[in-house]
Amino acid sequence: MEWHIKCDPRDIARYVFTPGDQARARKIADHFDRAKLVTESRGYSVFSGDYKGIPMTVCGTGMGGPTVGIAVEELAHMGADTFIRIGSCGVFQTWQKTGDVVIASGTVRAGGTANAYLPPIFPAVPDFVVLRALVEASEELDIPAVVGVGIATDAFYAPRGVDHLDDLKKAGLVSIEMESDTLFILGAYHGWRTGMVAASDGDPGAIKPADKEADFHRGEQNAIKIGLQAMWKIAQTDLKE
Repeated sequence: MEWHIKCDPRDIARYVFTPGDQARARKIADHFDRAKLVTESRGYSVFSGDYKGIPMTVCGTGMGGPTVGIAVEELAHMGADTFIRIGSCGVFQTWQKTGDVVIASGTVRAGGTANAYLPPIFPAVPDFVVLRALVEASEELDIPAVVGVGIATDAFYAPRGVDHLDDLKKAGLVSIEMESDTLFILGAYHGWRTGMVAASDGDPGAIKPADKEADFHRGEQNAIKIGLQAMWKIAQTDLKE
């Protein structure tokens, strides 16, 4: 029995989605056949079911590196080895809009949890198999997605901004959120496959106006569709090996 995610390991699939939002976890599970609530414990909501014949699990991790780090460690102890974060993010480029989909090709490490695993000089990047599957899924579903480097930080309300943020934006930074750096580094350290697709909720420095909520939820559903299709594609390849 794990410390925080208390359940029977037989209820955990190899293929796991790790949204931060518990409500989004339920939205993902709504796409499963025979979806069931596995456990709700210490802030983690876990659902399992089948998607197009493939057993899959979704775990709402909560916000930030520490919580996603605990979740993937414990889920991996129970047999999971492939993790896709389906999240939300702020965006930086003037041409990016609320509801756009972002697929992370890498993450600037501005959080702290991953430093307990690998030094900051080590890059936080997704597994290429997962990254490729996410991009291919976006193309197959005809859902446009921005593929690029984002940043993840622990302090949502920090009084001081991230160092060199203007330079990072100039270099093409496309997103900001709180979990992908930890997910990618733990994946590299342990040999797990990881990736992230996220829906834009707009300028990180501004409160999203009410009339943009529909745009965000459209983007959220698009990110979920891409994530599900990508995970299914990965599973099909695994079955052939």
